[in-house]
Amino acid sequence: MKHYNQLPRVAFSILLALSLKQRHGYEIIKQIEADSNGKVQVGPGALYTSIKQLLKQGLIVEVANDKEPKRRYYKLSENGHKVLSEELEYYENAVNLARQRNALHNAKPNFRTI
Repeated sequence: MKHYNQLPRVAFSILLALSLKQRHGYEIIKQIEADSNGKVQVGPGALYTSIKQLLKQGLIVEVANDKEPKRRYYKLSENGHKVLSEELEYYENAVNLARQRNALHNAKPNFRTI
């Protein structure tokens, strides 16, 4: 049986934002907000703490950007793509199960700032 460790919400949101293209911190914050329809708002402290962890875990890498050399840009690593794919598969299965159980109609919006 495969052991599954769910990513924290901020880490998942960062990986999802980086699935489109490499980004710097402010772009990641804005993409997370867009991806969640404004429901998840990540502050700089939470963002950079999570980025530090994701770098340490090898899920993202820092990349040079010639157009903006003073900004730090990040992209998904090969392992980051794999982990994001596994996480999305987990959520897809959970949503399918919720639909089968007719549990989605009772869901209420949850607005959070992290």
